[in-house]
Order: sequence, then structure tokens, then C-alpha cells
Amino acid sequence: MSCLSPRFAVPKSSPWFLLIVILLLLCFVSAGVAQQNPPPSAQAQTVIDMPVAPQPVSREAVHLQDYARSRSAFPHFLRPYISREVPPPNLGNSPRIDQLMHDGRIYLSIDDAVALALENNLDIEIARYNLNIADTDILRAKSGASILGTNAGIVQNTPGGGIGGLGSTVGSGTGGTTIAASGAGTGTNGLVSSTLGSGSPITSFDPLLTSNLQLDKNQIESTSPFSPVPVLAENTYTADFGYTQGFQWGGILSGTFNNTHLSSNNTTDLFTPQLGSNFQFRFTQNILQGFGFLPNTRFIRFAKNNREITDVAFRLQVITTVDQIENMYWDLVYAYENVRVQKESMAYSQKALEDATRQAKVGTVPPIQVVSAKSVVATNQQNLILAENNLRLEQLLMKNALSRSMEDPMLADADVIPTSTMQLPQNESPTPTQDLINEALRHRAELVESRIDLNSRQINNKAVRNALLPTLSAFAYYGGSGVGGDVNPACAFAGIPCYNPAKAPPPFRNTTSVGYGGTLNQLVNSTAPDKGVGLTLSIPIRNRLAQSQQVRAQLEYSQAQVREHQLENQVRIEVRNAQFDVGQNRVAVEAAQSAYDFAKQTFDADQQQLKVGLMTQVTVLQAASALTTAESNLVSAKAAYEKSRIELDRATGLLLDHEGISIDEAVKGQVTQLPTVPYVAPRKDLQPLGDNAGGPPAGQE
Repeated sequence: MSCLSPRFAVPKSSPWFLLIVILLLLCFVSAGVAQQNPPPSAQAQTVIDMPVAPQPVSREAVHLQDYARSRSAFPHFLRPYISREVPPPNLGNSPRIDQLMHDGRIYLSIDDAVALALENNLDIEIARYNLNIADTDILRAKSGASILGTNAGIVQNTPGGGIGGLGSTVGSGTGGTTIAASGAGTGTNGLVSSTLGSGSPITSFDPLLTSNLQLDKNQIESTSPFSPVPVLAENTYTADFGYTQGFQWGGILSGTFNNTHLSSNNTTDLFTPQLGSNFQFRFTQNILQGFGFLPNTRFIRFAKNNREITDVAFRLQVITTVDQIENMYWDLVYAYENVRVQKESMAYSQKALEDATRQAKVGTVPPIQVVSAKSVVATNQQNLILAENNLRLEQLLMKNALSRSMEDPMLADADVIPTSTMQLPQNESPTPTQDLINEALRHRAELVESRIDLNSRQINNKAVRNALLPTLSAFAYYGGSGVGGDVNPACAFAGIPCYNPAKAPPPFRNTTSVGYGGTLNQLVNSTAPDKGVGLTLSIPIRNRLAQSQQVRAQLEYSQAQVREHQLENQVRIEVRNAQFDVGQNRVAVEAAQSAYDFAKQTFDADQQQLKVGLMTQVTVLQAASALTTAESNLVSAKAAYEKSRIELDRATGLLLDHEGISIDEAVKGQVTQLPTVPYVAPRKDLQPLGDNAGGPPAGQE
């Protein structure tokens, strides 16, 4: 805020005039001192008023519906046949980002950055849908159908920051995901399929009701001399019904119920119209292949395991995204601090150029010092432009990572001011490496996914071994048939009537007309029953298909075991490497701090010698440049140290636990408890405005 910004006029005769003049003189003196000693670093920084932290905001919960349950047909029996409405994706930003914006700036702490990522980051939003997709696979498997699988890889479409570890290659799965336990791989010259899901066929567990209703009018011209009529006319009405249902223990229940109504002008037909009805219930039980719950419920178990993998994968997605956001935040802090350092260096070099120009005019310094000072100004100006461009890029990447949409012009143009700074723990007792490795082996999501995948493969191996057996099915059935209609009075052979009660079907022995009710009664009164039991045996000679699947399934299981062991070895290396980096970067921070202190003291000493004429302006400019470099290196070393601590938490799988991040809130996309990132501190040049601050910050940098 400039000292020369009077808001009102004061008469010179007023006693307040002298006070204002004194204040202006003090302001000029302080400005002169700042110009005489504008070090590129350790002077008192300008204080920026910072808005108070926003309170937790309420937001509509998302993705909470359980799609693993089917819609009940009671009391609305048509509900299972009506499409279920899925809400469209929410592409609006959470209110938290508006609360952090004041006067065209977003005042962002690292805790707020993590909270915004949990609410708005699109990588997490894409992974969030996998939870419901896995639910639909469970519902699909409960019907007896094979599953479609879920994407359990990591989505990495947010530019600006990578993840740690030694193997972070992004695959080509849906949504930009990496290859995961529940995904499919591709091999040379085509798709490579797995034996997962192989085994005996499964009949649908959902009852299937079929029907066929048909009306047929058929007229046929006769070409036989023995035909009683020249044109045979037949009207046939058919009503057939069928029922099929499979059971999880390997049984199949089926039933048929057929009805016909036939009328004809053929005088040789005994009945016209003729009614026919029959039914049969059959139960079949697999005895060898397909017997028991495991072969028939394998897809349900796979779907539930995949749902667990999806839960773990979502946790891994949150860890990866939080890791990425925190790395981006420290890149932003470095870019912000580097601009400040370059501005201070630029201010001093310009002041030095002005002094050298003024002194060269009076002949106290040679003109070459003016040329040297101009060269330093040009270099510092270039460095400042590069630093400012890098800051703009980091701000853009941060806004993109923490918002669902940047269509709002205010958000797109807003500057992001980091309000957290790096803090080096004073007493940092190292944790034994083996303890960190044990924590990682218990908590790393990749290992949990691998173990669940091994469980699925064990189930698959048992189902594939069952498929080696021949197919032997025992079945039993019961049915009956009935006839009805009216005796055809025109039916006669050689003048003798066709109808003879003694030889007629039982229902017609005492009557010439049997209705549909009488026809149905024959189905259950054992007039013409149809019952029996039997066995069906099918033996594949050589059985090479089943043998190949069984051996391949076992090989894939062994391969998965080796992969799990490889993951454990990789985790051990990542933990050790992360611990090495923490120690190395802490030493680097201490070394950078010592270099900065030395450069600062050298610069101060050179300035004092310059005042008494014992030092040239060129030497002081070199010291100022060295101080700028030292401070920039210190900020960079602190950022590297913070990133190494984040990597250690990621490598041990404890990142979310150490920062108090709730997976339930991440699933809902609604953060009510702000995360607490350790080893950070609020910036000293930022002060809160207070609860009654309803407007933008009062101070500007």
C-alpha cells in the first residue's frame, strides 16, 4: 500500500498537517532504507491479509445407491421391467472453491487443496463410478450370468504431477487406467483371455417363463381321389407355456403346459373341434460336472471379490490423487516463492543500476560498471519472466486438478495463493526400516488387490477341476395329457359311423362332448400319466479341452503368486528408497540452509564494504546473484523434502491415515472434516481477516 495515497485534504493551518508531514517523512525514510538494503531474501516480507478458513459445507451425496440389489416386484409387479434412472454426472464445482476465492484470488492451504481434490477431482470421480459398476456385476452374477468385470486400475488424467514408486506406467484401459488385478491384458497378435470364469455351464437362476399363443387358419386343396373333401380347411389355436429355473446347487427345474384347439371339415376326423392338453414337470440334477454350490456360484464369488478389489482400488486412487495434488501444491509453493526471490533480486539489480549510472555521471565509478549492472538487470528480468510463467502454469494446473469445470471466467483468471509453507521437523527420529516395510506389507493397496485376486483364482481352479469330470445328470419327470371336443357326426367309413363308445377314449365312453374343463381334469386324474426317471451320461473322449483349461488355470495361479511376491519385493524397494530420499533431502535442506546463511552474510558484508568504498558494485551484484541462487535452492530443497515425505507415506500405504482422510467422505464426494497434512505451517506473511470479514482481503502483496 503506497504512502502517497491521501484520501482527503487537510488545511495547512491545522495541527494535523504537521502530523501528516511527519508521517510522510517517515514513510520516505523507510522507503529509502529499503532501497539501500533490498536483499533478495531475508528482509521483512509484506503481510497479506488472508481470509479465515471456510467452514465445512453441505453437499448432495452421490453414488450411494446399492445397485447390487434388484428392484422388488411387490407391490408394483412391473418395476423389474422398467428402466432405472441413473443421475447424470455432476460437473459443477463444490461450494468450497467459492469460499476460498476473495478479490479474484484463491487463498489455498494444502489441507484445502486435498479437500477440494476429494470433492472435485475428475480422476477420483471416474474411479468413483467403478464402485457402482461393480455392484451391477454382483446383480448380474446373482441371475446366473457371467460377469463383465470392472476397471480397477488407477486413473491418471490430471496433468501436472506424477505419482511415486518405481513402476508408474499408465496403461491403455478405459478411463486411462493402469492394468490391475481385475482387468484383462493384451498379448502379441491378439487378445489374451484368462481361464477365470471357465467351468461347467450355469442355468439362469432367474425363473424364465415363456409362452406361445398362435391362431392358424389353413386351407389345402386335395389332389387325392380318396380325400373326403376337395378343400381341407383346418383352424388351429395353440397356447403353450414353459418354465425354466436353475438352482445354485446344480439342479434344473423345467415345466411345459401345451394346449391345442383343432377344428376341421374332414369327415374322417373323429372329433371336431378337437381339444388337446398336456403338461410335464422335469427336475434334473448334475451329479459329477456342475454338482454343488462352488461351480454354480463362482461368478457370484468373483463379482463379490471384484467389488472388494474395486473398494481397495478406489482407496488406491485416492492415495494416488492426494499424492499427486500434494506434489503439485509444493511445486506451486516453490514457483510462488521463486517469483518472490526473483522480484527481490530484480529490485536490487535495478537499484544497483541506478546507483552505478548516477555515480558514473560524477566520475566516481568507471562506465564499465554501468554496462555490468545492465547485464545483470537483463538476466534477472529474464529469470523473473521465466519464474512468473512457471507460476502461472502451476496455478493453472492446480485449478484444473481441484475443479470439475473451469468454465467460470472468474475461476479461470483467478490467481492461486498458497497459504501453507514447508516446515522441517526439528527432532525427527528415524523409524526402523523393517517396521516401515511391515506396515507397507499390511497396508499397500496393490498387495491387498493381489491377495483378493489369488482367492478368486483358487475358486476358479476348483471350478475348472470340476469341469474335468464327465457330465452325469439324474432326472425325474411327471406329466399327463387329456383330450376333448365333440364327436364328428359326419365321420363314417363305408357307411359305418366312426364313433364306437366301447373303443372311444375314456372321457367319450359315456358322452359325445367333453369340454376344456374335462380335458384339464384328465391331466391330474391319471387318465394318461407320463412319468419316469433316468440318467444322462456324456463322456468326452480324451478330454483335451478340459485338461488344457485345468493346467492353464493352475499355471495362471502360480504366475499370480509370483506376481504377488514381485509386488512385495517392489514394495520393499520403494520403502527403502523413500526412506533414503527423506534422509538425503533433509541433509540437502540443511546444506541449502547453510549455503543460504553464508550467502546472506557475504552479501551483507559486501554491502557494508561498498558503503565505505572497499568493494565494487560488480562484486556486490555477484554476491546478490549468489544469494538469489542460494535462496532458490533452499526453497527447492524444502519442496523436495516435503515430496519425499509424501512418497514415504505413499510407499507404506499410510498416507490417508497420517492425514486424517476419510474414505467414506471420499466416496460421497463431500468433505466435512478437513484433512490435516503433517509437517506444514501457515505462511508468516499471511494473516487472517477475522470472522467478520465479509469481503476480499484488505492488503495486497
